[in-house]
Amino acid sequence: MVIGVLKEWFDNKVGLVPAVVKKLIAKGYTVQIETKSGRSSYIANADFEAAGAIIKERDEIFKSSDILISFTPIKEEEYKKFKKGVVYISNFKPYIYKDVAEKLQKYEIQAFSLDMIPRSSIAQSMDVLSSMSSIAGYKAVLKAADLLPRYFPMLITSAGSVKPAKVLVIGAGVAGLQAIATAKRIGAIVEAVDTRLETEDEVKSLGGKFLKVEGANQSVSQGYGSEQTDEFIQKQREMMFKHITEADVIICTATVRSTKAPVIVTKEMVENMRRGSVIIDLASDAGGNCELTEDGKSVIHNYVHIIGNSNLSDGAVVDASTLFANNIYNFLNHISDSDLKLKSTDHDEIYTSSCISNCNLVTN
Repeated sequence: MVIGVLKEWFDNKVGLVPAVVKKLIAKGYTVQIETKSGRSSYIANADFEAAGAIIKERDEIFKSSDILISFTPIKEEEYKKFKKGVVYISNFKPYIYKDVAEKLQKYEIQAFSLDMIPRSSIAQSMDVLSSMSSIAGYKAVLKAADLLPRYFPMLITSAGSVKPAKVLVIGAGVAGLQAIATAKRIGAIVEAVDTRLETEDEVKSLGGKFLKVEGANQSVSQGYGSEQTDEFIQKQREMMFKHITEADVIICTATVRSTKAPVIVTKEMVENMRRGSVIIDLASDAGGNCELTEDGKSVIHNYVHIIGNSNLSDGAVVDASTLFANNIYNFLNHISDSDLKLKSTDHDEIYTSSCISNCNLVTN
């Protein structure tokens, strides 16, 4: 069974790292890496070759691979280069790009979207979103600290005292909890809000203050909060107005699977924030939690800096690539049998949740 790793066109990460290449080869796979795939992750072709991988050009990878891996999906015009029945593992975000499964189906590509893996105990080692979200939450706080024209910690100096910065984290999932922990470590006062009331203890354990909004829909789907009513969102905004407008930094992480991210920070709120405040919106690719967010862009509105970036994991590309490669290894172990063939099953939640096209195909 031949695994091919494609060079990213958008992302700086790489699908496999040398340590994981060695483990896959030991299991019986042949591993091919597109030349210079690891350059942005500080991995040279020679590093992959030392691990036992074969370096090839892109078209050769398409022709000879049974399983293809990339962190970000390739452009659709390249789908026609795939072998029929190939297995393609990536992060397709079908909850945002609604037609991606149909396109993959047309080209007879058996596609697995790792961002669809359920957030369950058995799937933790394959959960790409958790791996990347943890890095993103950490980097979001560091980016905000860099942009904020103030200190984060309280300081008492001979020239006077400096009050600590106030940080509000919206959404207490993996990214939000890491943001809380990081902001506390560098001395900020931290508040957090989440519709899932069970996250209150986690927020408090990290030193944050939990802001509770009553009346939320408490049902959870695959670890994500559920869509809320317009009435609740309005109630939430009214309660949050004071906390948002008094915050120096807002880290937005709230997403709802299969729908647009809820808008919690309105234009009016931004216009009432202190000059120099910073908003980092990690939900930007799903529309953003801030009304003024633009995905992939940095904008300034009324002296408030708003960063729309759902890919801050690229800021720690070495560790991000390693974690992603480990996720891939564990996923392949789960869906393959001892002969390296895909298991044909309709009863495995991880398989059925992540497979988004041609799920009845089985590798030879």
